[in-house]
Amino acid sequence: MELIFGLHNLQPADTPCVATIGNFDGVHLGHQAVIGQLAEKGAAMNLPTTMITFEPTPAEFFGQHNAPARLSTFREKYVTLKRFAIDRLLVLPFNHRLASMSAEDFISKILIEGLDIRYLVVGDDFRFGKNRSGDFQLLQQAGKENNFTVVSMPSFRVDGERVSSSGIRSALADGDFDRAERLLGRHYHMTGKVAHGDKRGREWGFPTANINMKRKVIPLRGIFAVEVFGLDREPVFGVANLGTRPTVCGMRTLLEVHLFDFDEQIYGRRINVVFRHKIREELRFDSFDELKDQIGRDVISAKEYFTTI
Repeated sequence: MELIFGLHNLQPADTPCVATIGNFDGVHLGHQAVIGQLAEKGAAMNLPTTMITFEPTPAEFFGQHNAPARLSTFREKYVTLKRFAIDRLLVLPFNHRLASMSAEDFISKILIEGLDIRYLVVGDDFRFGKNRSGDFQLLQQAGKENNFTVVSMPSFRVDGERVSSSGIRSALADGDFDRAERLLGRHYHMTGKVAHGDKRGREWGFPTANINMKRKVIPLRGIFAVEVFGLDREPVFGVANLGTRPTVCGMRTLLEVHLFDFDEQIYGRRINVVFRHKIREELRFDSFDELKDQIGRDVISAKEYFTTI
């Protein structure tokens, strides 16, 4: 899959195409259904397939820290999309210029002049353009006038539930990883490079691999039983704290993972942390001794969980 940042980096050979537009946060089963439909149409029309997304998301641009929690960073989304039959991913920087573009200009400058779209798949609730003035009906009318087809992807359901990024966020916030997995089509995970921390956990006998969160808002927090991939031996079971570490007066969100039966230097390694079970909420303790004792109980709880799966 070719990665293209900005419409100006498109080459003449990149058009015409069949395409879809969206945030694709989490690349869940609904997104995968759209990808499958797009791939089939691309093959039938002998045209390349293009996924159009935004970075940051429009909600992040307008809402900043009040935006919905992000299920996947851009890197995580890109790595996941590479597994599917997509020819290229076009990333449009969502900035003041794009935010102020009218819906009509979005269609003419991006979809027609920029991409020469012949077939477009969007959700029937897709909105675009300044003040979200553009909708599915406007796209269909433009398609009739400019010789491209616009179709909507009906809601994808699992066990009667509509698959959506917001539904997955709700499941993660509730610690319902079984529901999140059903909607995603896989276990929920976060990836990142292991960074140096304050070494306090090592002093207590619980060394941790620390990962800085590249998200304005995280979709879950607490203490979890996790599996870690990306190391020489995998998976490695562990217990993770995702939050601000209130007992040590943490000022930023951090993912800390204590790996069981593991004693290797892995600073700078990129690891994949899979969340399997929520043990408890993150708490503030009155002393480090209380925190240390609770970590010991969390380790026991996580190990007991892994004996049941």
